[in-house]
Amino acid sequence: MTDQPDPDIDDVDRQILAELQADGRMTNVELARRVGLSAPPCLRRVRRLEEQGVIRGYHADLDPQVLGWEITFFALVGLETQKQAVLQAFEAMVCDWPEVRECHMIRGGGDFMLRLVARDTAHENALTSRLTGAANVLRVQTLQTIRTAKDDSGVPVEGTAA
Repeated sequence: MTDQPDPDIDDVDRQILAELQADGRMTNVELARRVGLSAPPCLRRVRRLEEQGVIRGYHADLDPQVLGWEITFFALVGLETQKQAVLQAFEAMVCDWPEVRECHMIRGGGDFMLRLVARDTAHENALTSRLTGAANVLRVQTLQTIRTAKDDSGVPVEGTAA
């Protein structure tokens, strides 16, 4: 996919995207009903959106606390250098950690921002120590989540009433 919006995505596609983003488990028949199509053309549109890479996948939204992940925290990580090999090595390292749920290269305030989960404070401290002890890491600032008021996945789908 390119960095520019796809001009071939029309209002019906946007409705499909908004509906699937809200509930990826609905049947094609239900999706077709909601967007005002019959099932076969609706399915063709969904498949085209998947093939174009607009729809990247379908996921279950799990409750971390029910599964024993009591702490969510963010880490701002500054590296000693911004050489491409160092940046790539850091990304590869943290992307292998199951506790790292997001890894973003950022501008301003550091080189990377990570979202991590931990089972308890000791686990959070161990993860922070792993980060601070990693090769080429100059500084780590962690920010623990107290509560989350909004946690929407995906993006706003313009042109829909969703």
